[in-house]
Amino acid sequence: MTRMLVKNVVEDFDRWRRVFDAQREPARVAGLETLHIWRDADRPHIAYVLFSVADRRRADAFVHDPASAKVGEDAGVLGGELTYLEHVD
Repeated sequence: MTRMLVKNVVEDFDRWRRVFDAQREPARVAGLETLHIWRDADRPHIAYVLFSVADRRRADAFVHDPASAKVGEDAGVLGGELTYLEHVD
């Protein structure tokens, strides 16, 4: 079971969330299912999203597609990082 944790530093959380929600279907087609969305309690301009990953290759293609960079720009993403996680319990 693979998960992807994404951290985004955003200009405006509400703007980011509207754009993020509009992109759920393209992400789903790429094999990414949104499991949880968090907002940093002390730094409200930081958002975290945990995805279930059906296929890492498709997920990589989606997040590294120039169109995704444009969506991030439209959402006001200033920076971020992603990490793939594997369950080991």
